Order: sequence, then structure tokens, then C-alpha cells
Amino acid sequence: MIDTLHMLIERYGLVVVFLGCLAEGESAAILGGVFAHQHVFLPWQAFAVAFVGAFLGDTAFFLAGRRYAGHRYVLKLREKPGFSHAYALVQRHPDIYVLANRFIYGVRLIGGVAAGLSDIAVPRFLLLNALSAAVWAALFVSVGFFFGLGAERLLGDALMKHERLLAGIALAVVVGGAGLLVARYLNNRNRNG
Repeated sequence: MIDTLHMLIERYGLVVVFLGCLAEGESAAILGGVFAHQHVFLPWQAFAVAFVGAFLGDTAFFLAGRRYAGHRYVLKLREKPGFSHAYALVQRHPDIYVLANRFIYGVRLIGGVAAGLSDIAVPRFLLLNALSAAVWAALFVSVGFFFGLGAERLLGDALMKHERLLAGIALAVVVGGAGLLVARYLNNRNRNG
């Protein structure tokens, strides 16, 4: 069972990191860093798939806002709490907004659509988005890589390869669960406040 799990992660782990980074993917990027630390794949591979996933995800949200402004899903996103604030911010400070949007947990999707509805030019958005995605991927993959180093030191050298793999999965689940709890708390606070 452990060997099968290890084989699946070696074979499809980068695909999972990529898919996770398309949307709100901090935990996926961190997981990529943890597995890079454990030599399941190389650090540059974890960075590359996190970068491409984050870049393409935000570009897709931007293009959805730009191209499909009248579509029912975009209209539904515009009704979400915080959308009008995000749209006002991107209109006032487009460069800072595009650079910072992905670092604000829980608003990346509506933030990308808000940017697409704004006056920011597509080439300008793509350049700023690429810069932001590179910093974001480096930051969160590094967190996972060094968190994996700390966990390994904490647990000692007695762990076998498959046990480290399971520890990495457990750490990713804990980080992802904590992120979900924080997002729910902030979402409830925005609705009530």
C-alpha cells in the first residue's frame, strides 16, 4: 500500500500541485515544497508547476472577467462580499493590486475577475501577474521545503522514505485544514460585519 502511494505521488504529485495552484493553492505549493525536500521531485520542478499553475489560474480569472462580464457565473461572483471593495482597489491602484491579490487568502478568484473588469491592459496584467506568481511560488514552495526540513529534524533520521512521505501528506492536510478554517472565519466575519 505504501509503495503504491509513493509511486502515485512520484508519478502524479506535480500534476496535483499544478491543479491545486490554479485556484487558492497555497497548500498545494507548500506540499510541493515538502515533497521536494523529501526528494520525491526536484525543487525547481515544484517551483515551476506552482508558478505555472498560479499564473494560469489568475490569468483565467482575469480573462473570465474581461471576456465574460455578463455571464451568470461572473455576475454571481460580483455579488460576493468584498467584490466591490476589490474592484475599487484595482481601479485606484492597479499595479499594487495585481501584485498583492494572490497573497490575500480567500479573494484570489474574485480578485482576478475584478481585475478583468477593470481598465488594466492585458499585457500589463500578464507582466505583473508573472512577477507576482514567481514570488508567490518561490515563497510557498520554500515554506514547504524548509517546513519539511524542520519536520524531518523534529522526527529524526529514523524515518524511512515512505514514513516521510506520509508525514508530508499529514503536514499538507494540517496546513490545508488550517487555511480552510481561517478562510471560513474571515468569510463569516465579512458577512456579519
